[in-house]
Amino acid sequence: MGPRSRTPLALTLQVCASLLCLGLLQPALAMDLQLSGKTALITGSTGGIGFGIAKALLKENARVIINGRNQSSVDEAAARLKQMTGKAPLTFAGDMSKAEDIARLAKTFPNVDILVNNVGRFIPGEFTQSTDQDWYATFDLNVMSGVRLSRLYLPGMKQRNWGRIIFISSESALQIPVESVQYGMSKAAQIAVARGIAEGCAKTGVTVNSILPGPTLDADDPRAERRFGGRPFAQAEEEFINTRRPTSLIKRFAHTDEVASLVAYVASPLSSATTGAALRVDGGVVKSAF
Repeated sequence: MGPRSRTPLALTLQVCASLLCLGLLQPALAMDLQLSGKTALITGSTGGIGFGIAKALLKENARVIINGRNQSSVDEAAARLKQMTGKAPLTFAGDMSKAEDIARLAKTFPNVDILVNNVGRFIPGEFTQSTDQDWYATFDLNVMSGVRLSRLYLPGMKQRNWGRIIFISSESALQIPVESVQYGMSKAAQIAVARGIAEGCAKTGVTVNSILPGPTLDADDPRAERRFGGRPFAQAEEEFINTRRPTSLIKRFAHTDEVASLVAYVASPLSSATTGAALRVDGGVVKSAF
């Protein structure tokens, strides 16, 4: 076949190959989030969004500490993460609603560069039937865990002039869910806490932000089947979106990896001009451009 009979694609490939040989064209490289050597603590990370964040940060070569309430769940999650990423996380079993467990955590791991306050609980129920204990329990875990951990780790971050504190809030902070008013309250409080801490970190290398996921779940999450009473995932997803979150623009649950991708960026040095912000990864559920 002569040169004139070559297709445009063949000629393009030949030119690219020649440029590569000459060193004039470089293959595309993956973005380096510069997290190698950084120590990240993710609370409530044995499943769901927290697990996804741990996986993303391990893939970026961060030193990751995962947390759950009991040792067996932590060990199981650590084994899964090692299988998925080839890297073993550090582990800590403890209840983040308890000040004494948080103090023990900080003593075990005194230096943390990236703190992801992810742990939380959602107690569904009609407002007039909610109890004082429902509200106290929700606030203590969802809000005070992050407050206590931030107080413990922020001084070290400021001393090193670098750090990331990230609160995993929710679109429920902006559109309070009728099925759990106390949950919406706690998620709104997280945004306020994050912004307040950020104000105190002005002119430092420490940033503080909130991430607001929408409905998020992966079909392969072991908890998915239990959450929907054994119904097929697709059926439960469609019913939930249509009845509970009809304003969703993606018309599905977000995947944990999709949320984790944003968290990984915000945790990185590349996000140094992003602070005091409430960043949405809600699939368009919040019916606002701002």
